[in-house]
Amino acid sequence: MTPSDDAPVRTLPPWWAVLLVVIAIAASAFAIGRFSTFGIAPTTPADTSPEAGFARDMQVHHAQAIDMAMTIYRKTDDADLRALAYDIATGQAEQKGVMYGWLTQWGLSQAGGPLMAWMAEAPGGHAHGVATAAPSSPEEAQEAMGMASAAELGELSQATGRAADCQFLTLMIRHHEGAIPMASAVIDLGSEPGVLAVAERMRTAQQFEIDAMTSMQQRLGCSN
Repeated sequence: MTPSDDAPVRTLPPWWAVLLVVIAIAASAFAIGRFSTFGIAPTTPADTSPEAGFARDMQVHHAQAIDMAMTIYRKTDDADLRALAYDIATGQAEQKGVMYGWLTQWGLSQAGGPLMAWMAEAPGGHAHGVATAAPSSPEEAQEAMGMASAAELGELSQATGRAADCQFLTLMIRHHEGAIPMASAVIDLGSEPGVLAVAERMRTAQQFEIDAMTSMQQRLGCSN
């Protein structure tokens, strides 16, 4: 049967295909990180390296994404959103473990230096829209990274129904948009092959999920 010219155009693949693609990206990133842990990587980044800063800051960033994703996973009635939230939580938990493993393998601490300070070394004095000077406070840095405030997390925890779904999508899109410049910065500044490969896959996956969440906002009639 030939589809009608008036048939709606599907802008995203079926959700089973979406999940398979994102899971494959996360699994690939995880595998590359494990290969680095096993000693295949030819270099050992220093404590002040872009790779170390990225691994530390992205763990902080991922921790909040996991928390938000599990919050909406427990309360949403929307099957597609629940599936995506689960994928975000599990995928980013795996990546967080990979980055923890990097720092352990390199003999570096899991924390060190102000958030985003490593990004200030980008060519031209800026790192993908981040000023040369590091943010003056952790709160300012978290805002620049697209992270939700304590008040926003509290509102998400209390919200119900479509309001909760829409609030989560708004917060997580902004959160992902904050992660992409971080991944781009370590790709530009770093040199450790395993880190660069994971960052590239992370950047692709986060943009893919932004597109999926934007489509969900439209379907749910969210105002943002």
